[in-house]
Amino acid sequence: MKTSWRTAALVATAASVLALTTACGQDNVTPPASAAQNVGASASAAGIGTGLGSGNGYGADGAQSSASPTPAAPAGKLTVATNPQLGNVLTDGSGLTLYRFDKDTAEPPKTNCDGDCATTWPPVPADDANAGAGIDKAMLGEVTRADGTKQLTIGGWPAYRYAKDLNSGDVNGQGVGGKWFALAPNGKKASLASLPGLSVRKDPKLGDIVVDKNGRTVYRFLKDKAWPKSVSNCTGACLEKWPAVAPVSTDDTQGVQKKGLMPFTRPDGVKQMSVNCWPIYTFTGDKAPGDTNGQGVGGTWYAVSPEGKPIGAPAE
Repeated sequence: MKTSWRTAALVATAASVLALTTACGQDNVTPPASAAQNVGASASAAGIGTGLGSGNGYGADGAQSSASPTPAAPAGKLTVATNPQLGNVLTDGSGLTLYRFDKDTAEPPKTNCDGDCATTWPPVPADDANAGAGIDKAMLGEVTRADGTKQLTIGGWPAYRYAKDLNSGDVNGQGVGGKWFALAPNGKKASLASLPGLSVRKDPKLGDIVVDKNGRTVYRFLKDKAWPKSVSNCTGACLEKWPAVAPVSTDDTQGVQKKGLMPFTRPDGVKQMSVNCWPIYTFTGDKAPGDTNGQGVGGTWYAVSPEGKPIGAPAE
């Protein structure tokens, strides 16, 4: 990897996977992913701005350049990053977002970005690209460009970086010119629809936290119980403010500890999801994906770690 190209650290979102257990005496049920919906409130995912470009339509502020594109850095091990507005986003070995171009084609793979376009949107070399956790290596391919070089394809779509993405996690190219979009791991345009029922997001202040299928932060209530069985003590008005996360299939999760990852039955007969046997909730005070407004509320509500611990809470 050429460190002069980027110095950003690799974003790794996939946590180690442990075996599912029926400890804590809960319902050993794995409902289909389509059944997952929070109890007590519905949350609509907020979208990211389109960032429509101007000038040459490449997102380079209308500037034209006659200089040849500098050699692109190797792709390295591709990884999956979770973006609050876009869901699962494909990144290269340095954590830089990969993009697709609407003027390209996937069947058959063909690139239509050359010259100035390729300066602003450097093609990702196919040579050393390999699939990291959460990526099906069958999605990786290559296409031969006009200059004879091999460009990486994802699900048939040629992959690019964006010259204005300077740091790991940047998505400045999203929506540029209405034609450039971050890549999901399957080659489709990244969106919150690509998020699993439960996954892990790296928050700048709290670190790795669990989020639901809409990218909403998941919380724990310190007055609940996990042993010898899961018990929710959030009912009535509490439940209206802190909607219970509905059951999620263990196959519809990413990066969350499998042990104790199961639904249980609430006193009202409704099933609720638990992480490490602890009941989990979202917060109506979080208005958009990525919000953590529920953190520390009342000294009893805290974001959940991939292991099910309340982040920042007093020692248990």
